[in-house]
Amino acid sequence: MLTSDSKIQEYCIQKSNRPSKTCKDLENYTKKNVPYSQMLIGELEASFLGFLLRSIKATNVLEFGTFTGYSSLCMAENLPDDGLIITLDINPETVEIAKNYWKGSTHGHKIQSIIGPALETVKNLDKAFDFIFIDADKINYLDYLKAGLKVLSPKGMIAIDNVLWSGKVLDQKGQDQDTLAIQNINNFISESTNLYGTLLPVRDGIFLIQKLD
Repeated sequence: MLTSDSKIQEYCIQKSNRPSKTCKDLENYTKKNVPYSQMLIGELEASFLGFLLRSIKATNVLEFGTFTGYSSLCMAENLPDDGLIITLDINPETVEIAKNYWKGSTHGHKIQSIIGPALETVKNLDKAFDFIFIDADKINYLDYLKAGLKVLSPKGMIAIDNVLWSGKVLDQKGQDQDTLAIQNINNFISESTNLYGTLLPVRDGIFLIQKLD
């Protein structure tokens, strides 16, 4: 018989590769000082993203949603020295927090922040990305996915965060707009004949997607 989910989660965290001290310091600062700190990915998800990046030997990463830069830095730590993460956000205040911590990391030079509407910014990016991480406003999730697919390398991978939305995706009645948006993208992926997707119950749910040949 399994113990509680929280104990299992903690056991998994303890046995997995851990983010650096700089990442941990950034996580702690965000939780203590920044509103909506629950938007941070957790340690287990950070380790999982790092594993994915290493597995596909990613060098170019695109991130929709920077927040305070925790996920950006955790991913940068798992890229080669010439790797690049372009991370998109509209909030200069939280991005400034991110930059302060990136500067204190030996991996900070791999991260480029662009502030502005992501759907407009991505139109001007002239490179293909090996990995795309979507963790921004939920209303635009499907638009972010469609934009990401246009700049995804042929063998690249997309990871979408919060696709279980605290279990609200199971409720078919009286949903708020964010929940409806997440249900919509989950249905879009599962019904697509051009995508291979796997939804995993890591933290608040993560959907992994690749293009079919």
